This record gives sequence, C-alpha cells and structure tokens, in this order.
Amino acid sequence: MDHESQILSLRDAASLINSGGDLQSVLRDLVLAACRHAKWTLGSIMSIDAPHGHAYVIVRHDPTLIQRTLPDRWELATSPSIVALNRNEPVYIRDARVSEEFPGYRREAFERDYRSVLVMPMNCVDEDGRPMVLTVVSREITEVSAEDIAFIGMIVHLGEIAVEKQHRLRQEKQAGERLQRALAAHTSLLQQALSEGSVAALADKVGELLPNPVVVIDFHANLVVAGRSPSEAHFDAAAWQQAVGGALNRQIFKVARGASEARQNETLFVDDGKHRLKLSVRIEPLTIDDEVVGALMIFPTPQQSGQLDQMLLDSAKFALSVQMMRSFVRFRFETRSLTELFLEVVERRWRDEADIVNRARRLGVNLTAPQRLIVVDYADEAKDGSGGLADPHHALVRLLEQVGVAGTVIAVEGGLVCLVADDAGQDSVRLAKLPSKIAAELGRYFEREPAVLVSETCAVLADYPTAWERCRRMIRIGRSFGRTGVFAGQDFGPLPMLVAAADVPDVRNFVDRSVGALIAHDREHGTPYLDTLFAYLREGCRSQACADAIGLHVTTLRYRLSRMEELFGIKLDTPEQRFAVELAIRLSGIIDSRVPAVR
Repeated sequence: MDHESQILSLRDAASLINSGGDLQSVLRDLVLAACRHAKWTLGSIMSIDAPHGHAYVIVRHDPTLIQRTLPDRWELATSPSIVALNRNEPVYIRDARVSEEFPGYRREAFERDYRSVLVMPMNCVDEDGRPMVLTVVSREITEVSAEDIAFIGMIVHLGEIAVEKQHRLRQEKQAGERLQRALAAHTSLLQQALSEGSVAALADKVGELLPNPVVVIDFHANLVVAGRSPSEAHFDAAAWQQAVGGALNRQIFKVARGASEARQNETLFVDDGKHRLKLSVRIEPLTIDDEVVGALMIFPTPQQSGQLDQMLLDSAKFALSVQMMRSFVRFRFETRSLTELFLEVVERRWRDEADIVNRARRLGVNLTAPQRLIVVDYADEAKDGSGGLADPHHALVRLLEQVGVAGTVIAVEGGLVCLVADDAGQDSVRLAKLPSKIAAELGRYFEREPAVLVSETCAVLADYPTAWERCRRMIRIGRSFGRTGVFAGQDFGPLPMLVAAADVPDVRNFVDRSVGALIAHDREHGTPYLDTLFAYLREGCRSQACADAIGLHVTTLRYRLSRMEELFGIKLDTPEQRFAVELAIRLSGIIDSRVPAVR
C-alpha cells in the first residue's frame, strides 16, 4: 500500500472510529478499521483481568457466515495478550498452527482456520478500568513489516483517542446525572423541611439520600433517629436502631454535644453484650443563631465523597436545621416566658397578684398551691460547656417523668429551678429521693455534680422571694467552699450566716493561722491530732471525760495535747483561745466538707 493510500485509509479509519455512539460501537469500529485497512481477516478486542488471570473478548469482527459459539474468556497463561501488555509492544505469531508458546491459539487456529496473529497493546482501558489489547488474524501466513506495524499502530492510536473521548463523555454524562440527582434531592429535602413533617421523617429522607449511614440528633426535642446500620456484619437495621435508642443513646448524646461549630471525628464504643467494636464517626454540628441545636453523625464508607456528595451533605444539614428551628423556637419561647415569670415573682416585681397568678396558670404553673423550689446550680465547667441549655433542661424533665413527680422546670442564669407540688398527692418518698437523683443525673453531663438545694414550702406568693433568696445564699456559701451535690443550710451548722457575711479569703486565712499546720501534719503523717483536739473541746476540756470518750489513756491524751502546743502553738488556756480554736475547726469542716471523727 502506497503512502497516499495509507493516509486515505487512516482518514477513513478515523471517521469510522469517531462515528460510534458509545464505547462498544467505538471498539467495534476500531476492529473493523484494523481488519479492513490493514488487510487482516478476523479481529477482536480483549480486556485483561490480570488479578484473576483471564482475558475477556469485548468485541470481535468475524465475517464467517457459519454461526457458532466462540470462547469469550481466555486463560492468560495461554494468551499473548499479557505479554504484549507487559512489554508494551506488539506480539507477532507468524503461524499459530505451529506455535508452541501459545497452545490456546494453536488449537483455535485449526478450529477457526487462521494462520498469522498480531496482538497490539492499547494505551486505554474499558469501562471497568481494565487494560485492553487488539488482536487481528489472517487465514494465510502474512509477513508483517515494521511499516505494517506502524500503520496498524496508528489505527490503534486513533482508536485510543476515540476511547478516551468516550470515557470523558461518559464521565460528563454521569456527573450531569449526579448533579441532577443532587439538585432534586436538595429540592426534596427543603420541601420536607418546610412542610408540617417531623424531624424523624426528615431524618429518614436524609438517610435515604446520603451515601453514608447517618444518625440525626435533635437536642431540643431530645430525639435520636438512626438510619441504616454502619456495620451490617454486626447489626441489621432493626438491631442498630434498637441499640441507638437504648445502650448507645447516652453516649451518642455526649459525643454529639461535644461537637463545636466545626466538624470533628469521634469514636463510638459499642458493647451491648453481644458485640464489642469501635465505630469511627464524623460529627457535623447543626446550628441556629450560632447555637448548636443538633448534630448529624456520619459513618464513613470506603467510597470517596466528591463535591456533589458534599453539596448534598450541606443541603441535608440546612434542611435539618430548618426543621429543628421549630422545636428550637418553641423551647426558647417556653423557657424564656417561664424564666421571666419566675424572676418577676422572686424579685417582687409584680403589681397585681391576681394577674401574675393567672399568667402563671396559662404557662402551666399553679402559684396558689403549696410548692417547693429545687434549685440546681451548675458546676463552673458546665457553664462554659457547649451543650447549651437544652441538654440539662431535657434531662431534668425526663427524670421527673421517670420518677412520676409532677413539676415544672424553669431555666435561670447558671442553673435550673424545679417547682414541685408539696401536697398529699405527691409520694413523699419519691420527693425525698428526687434531689439526689437530680444531682446524679445531671452529674453525668458535667465533670462533677451540680449543687442541688430544696427550699421550704411556699404556700403563698410572698413566700417565693424569701425561699429563693435563702437558696441563693446557700449556693454562694457552698460555691465558696467547693461544695457540690445535695446540701442544705443545716449541713453548715450554725455558721452559714457568719460565713456568708465574711470574705472567704479572710475565713481561710483565719483557719490556716489557727489549725492549718495541724491539719497539714495529720494529712501528711496520718496523725489524729485534729480529731483529738476536737473531742477535747467538745468535752469541755476535761481530760478524763475526753480520754474515756475516745478510748485513750488520760496520760496519752495529755501527751498529745502537749505535743500539739509544742509543734503547732495550740493553746487552750483562756475561753477566748478555746472558742477561736473550736471555731477554726468547725470552719475547716465546712471548707473541707468533713467533720472530725471521734477516736
């Protein structure tokens, strides 16, 4: 074939290859062009699955009129295809009927009546990403020159260009389809969020649209909605949803509350008695007015997410935030209204008692019935946390429902107030245990238990300001000395007013000067000097009575007293000295939350 004919042939081959509408047509035209213009009889294109050791026929050109079943899979061990790919150069078999190297071709050469074979590697892949080769055969022995190989190589190169073009077109089409699905999903999510639906219904829709398993958490509605299982090997969908609603519920809330405004990666530890595993999760906070109101918990999958997946995720977060805004606004309105009413009562800012009572009744509070205040003061670290007001508020409401006590929870600065009825209708045993349950339940949310106080009964409206002020005073005293948990004024003995009136540093300095060295010595060496001194003062400084009370010989007692005077300068000669030492000991008991024992 002269050069002009070759050029015309390449032009025809390029037109033929580019006329296809899909990848299969392009490959079929490539085989046809190679056979027609390079003077070969038969041809095929095979994709190479090297990991599994097979070559698969994708398309073939066989003008034989006899219809017969031909093999579509070849063992790579008997095929020159893998040799052509590994060397990236053509493999020419002059006469396949006598070839010992490739027995598969030798057998088929007799069956299909052909002689010469040429295998050309292709620098492109099929739809599954597998490399391909072009194979052409002739019925007669064909001598192949360097020019012949270059010519058919040019045809293969044109085919490679057409294949890459088809890959790009397919990728663009898929990207367009994904974009359309993402836009349709965005519209669907917004329609769901703006309808009268629930967070649970929207969470189910989000779980269907996102490629990853998800869990949706709504802080203000105290709701956790789980989708499909993140580990099918351990949980089916029903078992996973049961675990999320039960054993994992508290841990999920804790992890979700810890999320700041930026996403972060966390680990869920699952141990339900049947399974023990760690699940990696990504927390996407859901915010309204810069306050975290919920979270979207995403379980990563091996599939990499792209820009469209991120856009779909952003749409899901936005829709969930819009849906949660309803419970957020309702919670804000209810808590703010109750807070304003309560402060108006305890600060004596009402003018018409009947009006304030009626307003309270509309908000579900009966100020004409006897009630007690259970005041909860958060620990300092809780006030700085990111969980917001909703978590402890909902926890306390849920606790009241669990123990069967009717009450109203009111948010105040730095804590909560629970109004509970103080009448015969309430179980006195449950009411007595309620403060301890509140301290324990809210203590799980914070680093330590909050302070919990119970007021005296408020029978009329004028009793509320007095009860509130007494509780606040006791909170200030307890906070000054680091007290948490449930306590009352009686816990401090006759000293609360004194401590409340004095500056805390002055009280500490007085204790340190009086008995500080003695207390430090007891802690370091395990000596009983403080307990002995306290018992001696309580017995009116009578040696024998004190010795009998703590089980010591009177000589041992006197030796201890002399050592205390010698080591720490403790003198009990005058009534003033004895009063000062006893006062210091009692104040140290308040500071250290302990009372000296009797030995």
